[in-house]
Amino acid sequence: QVQLIESGGGLVQAGGSLRLSCEASERTFNSYGMGWFRQAPGKEREFVTAVSWNGGNTLYADSVQGRFTVSRDNAKNAVYLQMNSLNPEDTAVYFCAARKRGYYSASRYAREYDYWGQGTQVTVSS
Repeated sequence: QVQLIESGGGLVQAGGSLRLSCEASERTFNSYGMGWFRQAPGKEREFVTAVSWNGGNTLYADSVQGRFTVSRDNAKNAVYLQMNSLNPEDTAVYFCAARKRGYYSASRYAREYDYWGQGTQVTVSS
């Protein structure tokens, strides 16, 4: 079973930054597209960003475009989410996810992902 573990969440004031990491306990990123999603209390899970295995294709939700940056290091089985200019609306549990068929393409649809991490809490205070 593929295991994805997120880390780097925490409490930050509005305007601050956080860097989230997602890593696998073993090599599981072979040809996998990766995505980040988030879920706030009482709301549905929403797409944040995604990146293809080769890193050549990225997608961002309109709400984070220009503030968040996704990157990956396949040799380390890791994907990262740099979050800048955070605001209270970014408060949520952030999940990383892996998609089997993602060498070239990235996807914004949760239904297309096969594996999910446990999530890491991000809280932005005003």
